[in-house]
Amino acid sequence: MTIAGEAREVALAEAQAVLASGGERFAPLVAAIDAGEIELDDEPLLESLLELGLQTGRIRAYYGPGGEQAAHATLRKLPRGRERSESTRDVSAALSALHGRTLDSVKIAAVAPGAFTLSLEADGVEASIRLDGNGARLTSIGT
Repeated sequence: MTIAGEAREVALAEAQAVLASGGERFAPLVAAIDAGEIELDDEPLLESLLELGLQTGRIRAYYGPGGEQAAHATLRKLPRGRERSESTRDVSAALSALHGRTLDSVKIAAVAPGAFTLSLEADGVEASIRLDGNGARLTSIGT
């Protein structure tokens, strides 16, 4: 995967910070980002680095909204990011069954730390969606 521009700058600075604090396993990632080309073997480490920086707010605090958006864009190109994007498309497609129906109820429930279930009912059709760090997944839809 190619990484360039602001995304490269943010990822490189974050990886260098971890390397400088004793994270020797980040040395190959720093070299790959510096070269602008991330190998498949380096993708999981970059993914974890960006996810942590985004979840903690560090990336926004250090690099501003532009850096945050660049990190999000990069994350969407990595395996877990692609899976999350695909899962949201799948859920949206399934929820099209509710299109044009009158919404009767909407509920959200916390099921675990960082995990929620969104329940919708429209004209007798019920849908339940799980939202967590892995994305959105339709858990049920029907009457």
